Amino acid sequence: MAKATVGLDVGGAHLKIARVENSRIIAVRQIACPLWQGLDRLDVALGEAGAVIAGAEIFAITMTAELTEIFESREAGVVAIIQRLQEHLRGTLRIYMGLKGFASPQSACGDPLSVASANFLATAALVAQRRSKALLIDMGSTTIDIIACDRPLGLTDAERLQTGELVYTGLTRTPVSSVATRAPLAGQWQGLARDAFATMADVRRVLGTLPDDVDHHAATDGRGKSQEESLARFARGFGRDAEMRHLATWQASAAYVAERQLRSIHDGALQVLSRPGTDVESVVTAGIGASAVAQITFRLGLPSISFGDLIEAPEDQRLWATRCAPAVAVGLLQDK
Repeated sequence: MAKATVGLDVGGAHLKIARVENSRIIAVRQIACPLWQGLDRLDVALGEAGAVIAGAEIFAITMTAELTEIFESREAGVVAIIQRLQEHLRGTLRIYMGLKGFASPQSACGDPLSVASANFLATAALVAQRRSKALLIDMGSTTIDIIACDRPLGLTDAERLQTGELVYTGLTRTPVSSVATRAPLAGQWQGLARDAFATMADVRRVLGTLPDDVDHHAATDGRGKSQEESLARFARGFGRDAEMRHLATWQASAAYVAERQLRSIHDGALQVLSRPGTDVESVVTAGIGASAVAQITFRLGLPSISFGDLIEAPEDQRLWATRCAPAVAVGLLQDK
């Protein structure tokens, strides 16, 4: 029987899991895990992951969920998450500590800040092993990592928010009001309500560009996720009802908001590339927004490859290996 290693990336919104056997990716899943509702959400997500984690001997773990507001501090969050995982997982736990590599739960709990939000370093380390002079752009539901893999600069979220390596915007969960405060509508500029009526998932549904299987959380109003329902939420931010304008008019407004978000990613990439001594020849795209990131690589004038293609994941796992890159990365790094 093949030895099984399971990589887990425990986020504040999703649990990402990758099963690796003899350096081959067997299964990858992303499961909604709204940890802001309570630590028991992690219990539920682990239960849903049962088929992927069953019988695994080693669990390689990274996380960003320690930032969730239910914890009084990031250090407390790291310790609480590790302890919770110990209660559920039957096997050897190896906790990823960034530049310090993997450690036991006991060692990790003694140095929680090395564990906190280190998942980007795992992906960057694996990319650097496979391709030199690569820029990683990983667009998730909430944030974007932009890392020169041979030479990451910031090691914490606070540092990376300064260096451009972390852009706090994502494919689905980001409120429209945090991307733009105004937008064109029917030939005029319109101020937007600074409230969370709609998200970037709604924007992309209005445009018809959101994949069907990446938005795992409830809409802001608890209603459905059709284009019509997304448009109703989007229009509310303009102080209007959707039927007041034709779909094509609203789509022009939505395209502007999507473009504003892309510009913020492009700005972050240019900031990273502007650092003296940075040598980048290609981009590795990852996350559920990998296809959107491809537009940035075109603007940068650099060739790109998806994370799943780079690591030569099996064809049936390649898309989700790209979307869940940190979980795959810790699994492969620990498995070798």
